[in-house]
Order: sequence, then C-alpha cells, then structure tokens
Amino acid sequence: MKNRYLNSMVPVFVLRHISKLKYLGLTLLIAALVYSFLMSSAWLVLCYGLALFLFGMQCIESGLHNAAGGTLERLMAKSTETPVKGFLFGIGSTFLLQSTTLVSLLTIAFLSTGMITLAGGLAVILGTNLGASSGAWLLALAGQSISLSPAAIPMLVVGVLLGFLDSRLKALGQALIGIALIFLGIDSIKDGFGAFNTIELSGIEASGVSQVLLFTFIGFILTCVLQSSHATLILILAALSAQQITLPQGFAIALGSNLGSSFTTALVGMLSSDRNGQRLALAHLIFNWVTALLSLILWLPLTYLVSWIAIQARMPSPLLQLALFHTLFNVLGLSVFWGLQNKLVQVLVKILPDKKPKKRLPDDSEAVLPRHLHSNMLKSTDTAIYAVTQEVQHLAILGLEVVCHAIYIPNAELYHPSDRLPVPKTPLQLDVQSLYEWQIKPLYSDILSFTSKIDIQDNKKLQKKLTDAHIAAFHVVEIVKQSKHLQKNMQHFLSHPEAQVYQDYMQLRQSLFEMLLSFNQIRSEINDNSEQQSDIDRFIEQSEYTSPLHAQVLEKLRAEGLDKLQASSLINDMNYVRRISSGLSEILISLATPQDKKSQSKKKKKKKSSKKSKQSQQEATPDALEDQHSQQP
Repeated sequence: MKNRYLNSMVPVFVLRHISKLKYLGLTLLIAALVYSFLMSSAWLVLCYGLALFLFGMQCIESGLHNAAGGTLERLMAKSTETPVKGFLFGIGSTFLLQSTTLVSLLTIAFLSTGMITLAGGLAVILGTNLGASSGAWLLALAGQSISLSPAAIPMLVVGVLLGFLDSRLKALGQALIGIALIFLGIDSIKDGFGAFNTIELSGIEASGVSQVLLFTFIGFILTCVLQSSHATLILILAALSAQQITLPQGFAIALGSNLGSSFTTALVGMLSSDRNGQRLALAHLIFNWVTALLSLILWLPLTYLVSWIAIQARMPSPLLQLALFHTLFNVLGLSVFWGLQNKLVQVLVKILPDKKPKKRLPDDSEAVLPRHLHSNMLKSTDTAIYAVTQEVQHLAILGLEVVCHAIYIPNAELYHPSDRLPVPKTPLQLDVQSLYEWQIKPLYSDILSFTSKIDIQDNKKLQKKLTDAHIAAFHVVEIVKQSKHLQKNMQHFLSHPEAQVYQDYMQLRQSLFEMLLSFNQIRSEINDNSEQQSDIDRFIEQSEYTSPLHAQVLEKLRAEGLDKLQASSLINDMNYVRRISSGLSEILISLATPQDKKSQSKKKKKKKSSKKSKQSQQEATPDALEDQHSQQP
C-alpha cells in the first residue's frame, strides 16, 4: 500500500541506477580494503581486531537479549513509573547489554507502542548515557598492559559447547563467545596500534580550541562509521597505550564518540518510529549535543577536575583518567537536564506536533497506514507482538467504521451516539467494496508482512499471542466481507421508505449498530477491566439471541405483511448480521487475556451445542430463497 504510491513518484530507471551504484560502491570498498591489507600487515591486524570487537558486541547484545526471554521488556514497562526508576533502569540495562544504541532503540520502540510515556522514556535515556560510562571503565581496565587472550580461549570453547544445548543456554553461550571475541579483539587492536610506530597523532600542529574541535570531529566521524561508541573508545584506549595521542586529544575523541552515538540512534529513531518515538530520538540528540557544548565551554575546569581527582585517587593511568572524564561530562549533562524533563516534553511536542493524515488515495480520501508497525519494533519479540496486537485493535476500529458504512450510519455515531439514529440520506452508495480494497486489505497485508519478520523461535507463549492476533485480524476482514453482502439489500430497501420491509430493515440496522457500540466499549476496556470475562459472556449471549427476529419475519410472511422475496432477503440478511456478531465475539475472545479465553471458549462451545438444533431450523430456508436472494438488488 505504502510503497505502491511512493514508488510511483520515483522513476524506475532512477531506482535501478541507485541499486547499481550501491553495489558498485560496495565492490570498490572491498577492493580498497583488500589492497590496503596487502600493503600493510599492521593495518590488517588493526582491522581484524576491530572486526572481532564489533562482532563480539553483537553477540553479547543478541545473546543476553535472547537469554532474558522478554525480561528486559517487562522490567522496562514496570520501571518507568517514576523518573528515578526509569533512570536506574537505563543505567542497569546499559551496563548489562553494554549498548546505548540497543537500549535507546528498545525504549523508542516501547514508547511507539504506548507501553511507556515520553517522560518515562526520557528518564531511561538519561540513565543510558551515564550507564555508557560503565563500558568506558570496563574497557579502560581491560586495556591495560595485561593480555586478555589467555582468558578468551577457554571462554570461546565453553561458549561453543553451550551452543549445542537448549535455547536459553545457547543464548548464554553466544554472549560468552561475544566476550571472548571482544578480549581477542582488544589484544589485536593494541598489537595493531603498536605496529604503527610512524603514526604520531600527538604531533598534529593544532593547539587550544582548534585541537579540541578537530579531535571531537574525529571521534564523531569514527563513531558514525563504526556504529559503536564502544569501538571508538577501544581505539582511543589503544592509541593512548601506544602513546600515539595525548590525553586531552583522547578526551576530545571520547566527547565526539558520544555525539556520534546519539546521531546514529536519532537517525534510526526518526526514520522508523511514530511521532512519540521521533520525539524521544530528538531528545537523545539534544541531550548529548548540549552536554558536549557545555563540556567544550567548561573544557579547562573539566580537564583540571579530572587531573585533581586522578592525583587524589592515585590514578596515574591515562586510560582510567579517560573513563573518569567520560563519566564526568555525562554527570554534567544529567545535572542540567534532570529538572527540565517536563519542560523538555512540552518543547518536543511543539517541535514535532502530531502528524495529520496525508491525502494520498485516488479518490482524495485519507490513506490508512499502520500506526504501530515500525521496523525498530522487531528488535524485541515481546515489543513486536505487542505492536501487532495494537495494530489489530486499529484494524478492528476500521472494520467497525466500514460496517457502519454498510448500514448507512455516520462514523461519528460510533464514538458519540445520539438518542436516535439519523435516517439514511439518499442517494445511498455501495462503498464497502472500495473501503475494503483501499483500507482494510492493505492494512491487513501490512500486519501479515510485519508478523512474518518476527523471530519467535521456540517460545510457545509468544506463538500463542501471535496466533490470537492473526485470528482477530482474520475475523475483522471476514465481518467486512459479510457487511459487503449486507449493504446491497440495505441500499435497495432503505432507499424506499414506502416499502413494506423498510421498518424491518431499520430495526435490523438499529440492532446491529447497538451490537457495534457494545463491542467497541468492551474492546476499549480489554486488559483494563476486572469484569472483562462477564462483559464478553454477555456480548456473546446477546449476539446469539436472534430467534425473535426470525419469528417476527415468519409471522409477517404468514399475515402477508411481507412477500416471499422480501422475507427471504430479510432472513438472509439477518444471517449476515449473525455472522458479523459471531465474528465480533471471536475478535473479543482472541484479544482477551489468556485467563479469560479458556472460560469463554468452553461457554461458547456449550452454547453452540445447545442451540445447534434451533439454528439449523432458523437457517433451513429453501434453496430457492437463497437463489432469489442472490438475484435480489
């Protein structure tokens, strides 16, 4: 749906040339790297170590995240009730995963699904920045003259062996392999820098402000290229150990790495999130860049404070002093922004107001696009499934509006019902099919496409949640199809108030609309209502209570109040209404909490078995009536 219109705006030959240029650039880059490796063995060792380090970071992130089994997401939902809890969660999760980018993107994803507020997300982001300093301390301690390779080899062997066991231990083994690769990478990076004896960045003829700005820019570019502030930090530490840069230069590169980290995270968040996610990504960018600006303004006092603390704490190592500087400038930013969170939220809402739907359809109507399905949601299985559930709720609302179109009731009545339903205004149009093609079907396709990308693995609980969401979405599509058939006779008979069957169709219209209102109220209170089970049970009973309507039609047919064609049309349309109500019941059951589903499914089976004979009698109209109905306008 989305790509259909966007692609039509870009010429095909332009897309082809862009694709060719991408592959050409990648080929040239690989060729240049191979040539540089042949020309310099030291450069090869340095790149080898950096590759091991980056891959090790990915293994740790993936392993720990899979081993947690959704624990991180549940903790985040519970730990953002107050700013202090959110801040502590940000520190702890960043220390555990050693990735500000991953925690930031997960926070943006949670905010986009509505599981946390923007203020709670801001507190987490503030915590991730301070938590990132823990990585600087760990890398500084690991970057001393001690070789880490002897410890890495046993960890690598154990991690591989754990990979042959169950999924949870396999994930822990993957994290262990990541740690081993990081240790090996650190040693290789130190060896690579040690071989570059001719490179002396400390000899660059720049001093004062120009030197600080130059090396801050270098740190920014390095982090944008490597997509990891930790990788930039390990390069700084290795260069410091080889005495190829001075300590102030290392401070400036560390400051630049913080800018680069927030820039890449903000770029991903702005491109793949909803408005709230974009606001949080912008807040992360503002925090890091304002912190860097303050650090540059207070450069002399800040570096002097690092030197004084190092002397008092007997910390002669430049690596540990670099970690101290990284901590201090993050504390500086935290002290400035902590009391301004609510004001920052107001500023962000003004800078990025809620989007207004764009007119993009051929008939100049508003295109329906997914509200909750963003690519960054896929980083967490729990978050992705929650986003799917929210999008199915969105699809259900659209389905209700389409059914309202089928019975010629304004959508506004669904949200603000009046005392009496308005009389249908002629001429009445058949529009359900077009609404299905342009709104329901594309959104349903987007949901299926998104769910196909979710990595559930062997988690039966998550598989059940995803299956329930699929069932609910399927029934939404089905009730829309049923309403398409219903609209044909609604249009014909409601256009003729003088017809004998007019009042019967008005009564059928009223009955179905009351059912839509009841469904919408229960749907909006799912998971928030302690009486959810009894509400759904009452709805199911109400939806299956159709005997009096059938009896009234048969009585009018005997009294010649209706002719046989009108009666057959009305009875068949009642069956369409019954199928719509049954679909609504199935949607509620699928969206309900797991505790309620067992009870509801059992009760529904009992009701179906007890009413099977009655329903068969109600539906036992002659086949000729079905044929007549299909020919009816």
